[in-house]
Amino acid sequence: MGKMKTHRASAKRFKRTGTGKLRRYKAYKSHITGKKSPKRIRNLRKGSLVSASDQRRIDHMIP
Repeated sequence: MGKMKTHRASAKRFKRTGTGKLRRYKAYKSHITGKKSPKRIRNLRKGSLVSASDQRRIDHMIP
């Protein structure tokens, strides 16, 4: 059986932490930020973890 291929789009969006969880970055930050409050834009900078239900699905994409 051949090697598993990495889903390249997922590999660019998610990084694995030291404990094996997946880190993601938040959406809605790239443009049209003039109408969003500075506090909202500042909070969008922080990364967060992928939810447990999504993590199982993404684990198959990033072996």
